[in-house]
Amino acid sequence: MPNITVELLSGRTLDQRREFVAAVTESAIAILNAKRESVRIVFTEIETTDVANGGVLVADA
Repeated sequence: MPNITVELLSGRTLDQRREFVAAVTESAIAILNAKRESVRIVFTEIETTDVANGGVLVADA
């Protein structure tokens, strides 16, 4: 059973998440030989004040 955790900055639409879930699920089925019903995807939203790239908060970039 693939358990896939996705961290992303907040602000993605529900339609974007649906499209992402469909694509990742299809890839897991094809590459990992997983059963569709066993592919689990969990989103964790991160605020721009919670992450930094290159020493700068994303909120400040």
